[in-house]
Amino acid sequence: MNLGPTELFIILVIVLLLFGANRIARLGGEMGSAIREFRRGLQGDDDQKTNQKQDDPQQPSA
Repeated sequence: MNLGPTELFIILVIVLLLFGANRIARLGGEMGSAIREFRRGLQGDDDQKTNQKQDDPQQPSA
């Protein structure tokens, strides 16, 4: 199923007619915010793991 530029343009026009330009712009902004929050969450999780490793040194085995 190869979509050429003409088919993609027609799909874009149909989506614009169905949802409207304002709603599509708002959805794009919300998706961008969600991606940023997801990345921040991943970085925060990594930071917590690093802090736990530094705070809890492993005791040497006897």
